[in-house]
Amino acid sequence: MDYIAIIHKDTDSEFGVSFPDFQGCVTAGKTLEDAKNMAIEALAFHIEGMVEDKETIPAPTPLDDIMTDPVFQSGVAFIVTYAGRPKQVRFNVSAMDDALAAIDAAAQKSGLTRSAFMVQSSLEKAGSTSQREL
Repeated sequence: MDYIAIIHKDTDSEFGVSFPDFQGCVTAGKTLEDAKNMAIEALAFHIEGMVEDKETIPAPTPLDDIMTDPVFQSGVAFIVTYAGRPKQVRFNVSAMDDALAAIDAAAQKSGLTRSAFMVQSSLEKAGSTSQREL
């Protein structure tokens, strides 16, 4: 679902982001790119909290309606998509015992679990830039 975020920047301040549809959902970043990434995380965290609390998630307000509010007129609007939290899936992998021992040693050295290490390594090998927190 796409929601409107409003970015504000005052002199000598970070880029602040707020969501008109979610009162209290705010974040900031030192750079525009950082603020955008923080907005994605803030929206997901806020909505997931609402879901856990069994609150109703509002439908996105149209941009024209948002920009008529004087509070948001000084900001710049951009879209943040909430796609939901990806579902974790369990699967079995077979490996030779010496290979598994090497994987376990590398995972421990990296401070990761076996599963996290294997997923991270696979994503890196695939050239993926969409790694998630493991």
